[in-house]
Amino acid sequence: MKAPTVPKIQLPAMDLKTLVADFRTLDPKDPGLWPVLPRIIILFGILLLVLVLGWWFGWRVQLDELDTKRQQEATFKEEWRTKKAQAVNLEEYQKQLAEINRSFGALLKQLPNASEMESLLVDINQAGLGRGLQFDLFKPGTESQRDFYAELPITIKVGGSYHDLGAFTGDIAKLPRIVTLNDIDVAMAKDGGLTMSAVAKTFRYLDEEEIARQRKDKLAKEKAKGGKK
Repeated sequence: MKAPTVPKIQLPAMDLKTLVADFRTLDPKDPGLWPVLPRIIILFGILLLVLVLGWWFGWRVQLDELDTKRQQEATFKEEWRTKKAQAVNLEEYQKQLAEINRSFGALLKQLPNASEMESLLVDINQAGLGRGLQFDLFKPGTESQRDFYAELPITIKVGGSYHDLGAFTGDIAKLPRIVTLNDIDVAMAKDGGLTMSAVAKTFRYLDEEEIARQRKDKLAKEKAKGGKK
């Protein structure tokens, strides 16, 4: 048996002049009488126009939303992994937080309160005198307050031997309260010894009343600043 033959569809030959003439003679009231080629071209154009309008007014927005949702999905997955790791290590984080609180408490104890500042200044002075140093200047400056502590600079100028000055700085570091030496300048003295100029900074923690007053002043400044806008 012979295989059945499929009839071939013979499209009309493309002739540009004939095509243009066919388009000119189209009757919009009777599309059924239009020639084949104009009918195919017009249908293809309508299909293409529908696709373009559908993409512009519908699919484009939906594709943008889909891309946004995919990005959000990636973000949520990363947040989930992070929170899962935190949940798994929660006990370890709690131990670290407790250790940080203990360390912070130990450091806070090294900050004197307002009533202990005078004795700390005496300790700094005695550290120099105990090494046989001669104080040419010992001048506490203006105290400046931070979030929970206050900083007091002390300008000092002492004279003595190299070893005595080194021992003095070591004694300052060993004080039970935090004292730092800044802007150190060592120069030769006229008597052949050395003079050291420095700014010693000591710190104290603010009491609850001072912190409350500080917050109140900060709020007042923010309100005043907002009222000027």
